[in-house]
Amino acid sequence: MSEQQQFDVIVIGAGPAGYHAAIRAAQLGMKTACIDAALGKDGKPALGGTCLRVGCVPSKALLDSSRQFWNMGHLFGDHGISFKDAKIDVAAMVGRKDKIVKQFTGGIAQLFKANKITAFYGFGSLHAGNIVKVKQHDGSEIELKAPNVILAAGSDSIELPFAKFDGDAIVDNVGALDFTEVPKRFGVIGAGVIGLELGSVWNRLGAQVTVLEAMPDFLAAADGEAAKIAAREFKKQGLDIKLGAKVSKAEVKKKGKTTEVHVTYTDAAGEQNVVFDKLLVAVGRKAASKGLLAEGCAVQLDERGRIVVDEHCHTGVDGVWAVGDCVRGPMLAHKGFEEGIAVAELIAGLPGHVNLDTIPWVIYTEPEIAWVGKTEEQLKAEGIPYKAGSFPFAAVARAVAMAEPAGFVKVLAHAETDRVLGMHLVGANVSELVHEGVLTMEFSGSADDLARICHAHPSLSEAVHDAAMAVHKRSIHKVN
Repeated sequence: MSEQQQFDVIVIGAGPAGYHAAIRAAQLGMKTACIDAALGKDGKPALGGTCLRVGCVPSKALLDSSRQFWNMGHLFGDHGISFKDAKIDVAAMVGRKDKIVKQFTGGIAQLFKANKITAFYGFGSLHAGNIVKVKQHDGSEIELKAPNVILAAGSDSIELPFAKFDGDAIVDNVGALDFTEVPKRFGVIGAGVIGLELGSVWNRLGAQVTVLEAMPDFLAAADGEAAKIAAREFKKQGLDIKLGAKVSKAEVKKKGKTTEVHVTYTDAAGEQNVVFDKLLVAVGRKAASKGLLAEGCAVQLDERGRIVVDEHCHTGVDGVWAVGDCVRGPMLAHKGFEEGIAVAELIAGLPGHVNLDTIPWVIYTEPEIAWVGKTEEQLKAEGIPYKAGSFPFAAVARAVAMAEPAGFVKVLAHAETDRVLGMHLVGANVSELVHEGVLTMEFSGSADDLARICHAHPSLSEAVHDAAMAVHKRSIHKVN
């Protein structure tokens, strides 16, 4: 082992939370190191974590490509645009995705260089006394030490014991981003964000997609009305979503030169069997804490393997912090961004805070689904008095002109104070519109505040304005 190297801050993990923490710490004048073990498809180190390499960014690239193809066959005719024999080159589509990934992972490497951050490539583990040992890819080990260590190890896909990933027939999100051809029959276990997004990609390209969801309700985490509207649109697109379908077995069998996945599940009608060419297991993610904490480091894990932290992401061990997917709260890249920056600023003696109540959620399907704050179901369960106002995109001129009339915007406000408690959206580009709700809630704004802000016409944002107006039955474009 080489001589111990000294830093002001060491970050383990270069995903969204980790690289934001490292860059902000370096900006604040701290000598910073960042450790990451990930390799790209070319076998070389690739910074950016799951989000940039095999998650958020590549999935959006495929979603956009598949949407273009879908529109050619289902929307362009309405615009008077005709074509003949549209085809999809899957290899070219995946190649485009890979190029985008490489651009952004390389961009982080350049940011590290510009901010004088020392990158170490290998597996980092925390030991007592804020010592970090790094087992590099060549097998050698180095030792680092710093008064502050930020754990940003991220998360891994949850694997089912009866449906082990083989990287070919049974895959996680990584495998589903790299199919070489469109599967004829594509099965998805789990109707969450990953399952719906990747199911949508291959459905648009021609796969027969079946989504098996164990829960009896669709998108139980979302507002019930929003989930119902989204489910109706997915059904129109041909996604077969089976609720209350509990999978018990997935067996890969050879059929000539190809393979099939035979899946057994149970629903209200009893035991069912279905055959797929490819099966995506998307039942959630777990904190990647295995091997991260050496004995004696004193950092604690909870029952789900997440690192225990307080409201400021401190572990209770002097100088040790944890952020992102490996701690409590939603496993979302942007939540990790904010925690990484906040911790770096706290270390520097500056204010640092993340409000978990105003973290926006987005599912990038078609239509998109987005929300922030409480759902109607949560408000009812908690006994909070509220008023609701909603407005459909079908009554918004811009949405109709775009041929994107599906969905709505709903604003929930406290019945007594009028403070906005939640916003729920289904429709085109609602991943952008949801931030009106985030901003209003961050500044403790009311539905009336939102209603009195002038929104451009014609724009999709008018649905937000009219939904806020509808809270007090003042909507001009809706019969209340």
